[in-house]
Amino acid sequence: MKYLSLAIIVFLYGCAPKQEQAGTPPPQALPVISINAASVTTSLDYPASIEGKVNVEIRPQVDGYLDKIFVDEGAFVTAGKPLFKINEQPYREQLNSANAALHSAEASVINAQLEIDKLTPLVQNKVVSDIQLKTAKAAYSVAAANVEQAKAQVAAARINLGYTLIKAPVSGYIGRLPKKQGSLVSRTDPQALTNLSDVHEVLAYFSFGENDFISFKQQYPGNTLEEKLKSLPDVLLVLADNTVYQEKGRIDIIDGQFDKNTGAITVRAKFPNTKGLLRSGNTGKIRLSLKHNNALLVPQSATVEMQDKVFVYAVGKDNKVSKQPVTVGGKMVLITW
Repeated sequence: MKYLSLAIIVFLYGCAPKQEQAGTPPPQALPVISINAASVTTSLDYPASIEGKVNVEIRPQVDGYLDKIFVDEGAFVTAGKPLFKINEQPYREQLNSANAALHSAEASVINAQLEIDKLTPLVQNKVVSDIQLKTAKAAYSVAAANVEQAKAQVAAARINLGYTLIKAPVSGYIGRLPKKQGSLVSRTDPQALTNLSDVHEVLAYFSFGENDFISFKQQYPGNTLEEKLKSLPDVLLVLADNTVYQEKGRIDIIDGQFDKNTGAITVRAKFPNTKGLLRSGNTGKIRLSLKHNNALLVPQSATVEMQDKVFVYAVGKDNKVSKQPVTVGGKMVLITW
């Protein structure tokens, strides 16, 4: 009741003159509390968005019709597992054509070498002009270059054929599947085939305002931000239903610059998610503990907010009440039984 008394005393004190003018008895004396300096730990909550450690858009690298879909929405897949199969027949024919072109180019090299072998003794015996041998050697170089080009075309055709089988690049959970079997897919499609999210560890992104960032730098020991991050306590994740996530996290990264539009800097906290309870796209709040030395712990019910300032009513030595502005460094919940 002391907290309530401190809040009420202001109202009764202001009404006392009217009561005396009306001839009513003076107001009853109410108890007040003394505020002493102490070291306390408070917490601040910051809205956060949650992402998986790796979020990958699965897109086709070749065009064609979807022959098979090997997974279902929401399924967990391991890295390397087949996800989609695009009709491979056109790309297999391209590979066959590229192999045929390679064989033709290799045959041209053999013919060019035979021509050189034929002309070399004739030039040595001065039967034919050496210009013919030089021409034959030039033709051999062109044929050899054609072989290299044909090999590259074979390799490209083989790669495109491999792209018809789309595999999971990482382990994670499959998102929505907007394309169904038989759909025509293309590299230029604006919508991905699906999203794959690796959430064995999740990242929670939140923001510090400039004042919060300055307080952060002043409060924790260390000469650099990296040293300060190492000395930070664990943080909590408060979920959308106001329950606290069972695993604690660590702040590991602070962005390199402030956003010019919002005046805030992005901070990242990392949380383990071995049970898979969190998903990419979840929201919540990061609860950061702050230690305050020589702080005055004032009941919130004894404060008055006016615009962007907070005031308390203090009783002086002459038993008069005055309104004093205060700076709120944090909030904490006191539970009494």
